Amino acid sequence: MDLNRQRVILPAILVLLGAACYGVLSPMIKLAMADGWTVRPLTFMQILCGGAFLWIILLVKHRFRPSLKFSAAVWIRLILIGVIGLSLTTVFFNRALDRLDASLAIVLLFQFAWITILLDCIRRKRWPRRHEWISALLIVAGTLLASRLAEDGLGAMDPAGIAFGLLSAVSYSMFFVLSGDLPHEMEPFAKSSVMAAASLFFVLAVQGTGLGAAAGSGSVPLVVWGVILGLLGTALPTVFMTAGIPHVGPGLAALLGSFELPIAVLVARLLLGEPLSWLQGAGILLILGGIVAANDRMSHSAAAGPGSGE
Repeated sequence: MDLNRQRVILPAILVLLGAACYGVLSPMIKLAMADGWTVRPLTFMQILCGGAFLWIILLVKHRFRPSLKFSAAVWIRLILIGVIGLSLTTVFFNRALDRLDASLAIVLLFQFAWITILLDCIRRKRWPRRHEWISALLIVAGTLLASRLAEDGLGAMDPAGIAFGLLSAVSYSMFFVLSGDLPHEMEPFAKSSVMAAASLFFVLAVQGTGLGAAAGSGSVPLVVWGVILGLLGTALPTVFMTAGIPHVGPGLAALLGSFELPIAVLVARLLLGEPLSWLQGAGILLILGGIVAANDRMSHSAAAGPGSGE
């Protein structure tokens, strides 16, 4: 038993490191915005650099001969996930960050937990189970506290920022819903690279690069921010999580991944000086409790194949 636990420790640490990368991402985007860069060029460079890192890893791993022989149905699903699950989530979340504190934006993004439950119930034409109701109630109650609604009131919140934050949660939930039907034996880096490429093309079509108006806007070069955001938001968490998830199972991975939320809030407090009250802390604990409830049964299941490789 002790040996089995030791074998899980390193993969669990890798999943935590992936969650930590995601947690640091939103405060770093806020720092890039404070440096003078706007949403459009940051979004473009984040997706461009992140996708480039994934393709480099894929090509090196397969000695420049990656296997991309997917069926037409799988190609269509990968493109849909790249467009809806990745690019729209990035666009909506970055626009929320432009209008809200990093801690509030990440709290809104984490509404994906109960939205995913709702979409799954609609898809399967069933009512939520008891633990799913408990999960949703805990997350909603925690959100009311973590968003500082009781302290600041609705008037202090940007309506458009709230809308973008909730839209990012919806699109992120679609990532999980659409990814659930992908073949488990697929190479994680291959499917992630295809998703990233589809995401990049979609962002280019919708908003362009944004580079023309952004020339010389910040003290730190845009490409440097792109590398940082691409590493934190795509490359490093993909490497860590694809290495760790197969060994810890989907349930434990989901619970470890949820630590992205407190990490993001704490880093936002340390780097950006954003307020963190006892009520916010209690709200974050309730949200984490809701995620535990949502994954209660899953955590007892057998280890499955690799995760999304986001």
